[in-house]
Amino acid sequence: MACDAAAVAALLRAGAATIAEHRVELTDLDRPIGDSDHGENLNRGFTAVVSTLDTAVPETPSGVLKLAATTLISKVGGAAGPLYGTAFLRAATTLGDKSELDAASVVAALQAALAGVVARGKADVGDATMVDALSPAAAAAEASENNGIAGLLAAAADAADQGAQSTVPLVARKGRASYLGERSVGHLDPGARSTALLLRAFAEAVR
Repeated sequence: MACDAAAVAALLRAGAATIAEHRVELTDLDRPIGDSDHGENLNRGFTAVVSTLDTAVPETPSGVLKLAATTLISKVGGAAGPLYGTAFLRAATTLGDKSELDAASVVAALQAALAGVVARGKADVGDATMVDALSPAAAAAEASENNGIAGLLAAAADAADQGAQSTVPLVARKGRASYLGERSVGHLDPGARSTALLLRAFAEAVR
């Protein structure tokens, strides 16, 4: 498929639908270790992204991602807004003014998103955050670049699923969950789960 601005907008719509579908699950995951609002916050943000896209779709993939970034930062409370906003903004910046994306561009966007989240959240793999899903996803995407956009996104989604599950036995070292210390063990990180859900939605939409 041609991954132009309209296609990137379609991926965001698919992501928004998935977040809406899993809104309660994400909030339930957040309840014992966070502010009980991850699902509601993300759903509000992505609903606003779709609403803005319904008005007008920017001309480039970068423009679409920048729109998503600014909307999420302004509409989503807590840590999720700045982190996801930074991820989309860094991805947008690395794409420049390209009118259509190839596999290498998508890999670069995922790597830039990861770098942005790490810089913003000061988290590493093993801290029980969204980085535990996004880092292996970016690595899997790079390893699968020769399989095209659909193949690399599928690989990224699989890796993100495994990465999210890896947060369950971890002691959280960042965010509200870190206040619980050892009591954070046994909980799936909601940010890692939402990251995996979004990447799966993108992969399914491209496929």
